Amino acid sequence: MTGLGLGESDDESLRALNCILEAWEVGASSGVKPEMMAYAAIYAALSDLVSSYGEDAVADLAGGLVDRVRSGEFTLYRVRQ
Repeated sequence: MTGLGLGESDDESLRALNCILEAWEVGASSGVKPEMMAYAAIYAALSDLVSSYGEDAVADLAGGLVDRVRSGEFTLYRVRQ
């Protein structure tokens, strides 16, 4: 399990991301808070991955996210202090 597409083609990864972004827009335009959509998306993603790969593999994946989050890999806008 690596990357957005889990080894799939870049085209399939981009199509998947576009589907998620479209659903996100629908939720936002209907008044769902972004934080709630994020929690729901994480839950849905982790549940699906556990079904496919098992708890241990997903726990390893989640553990690897700690350093990536802290290093700013998922930060879109940085606030300078």
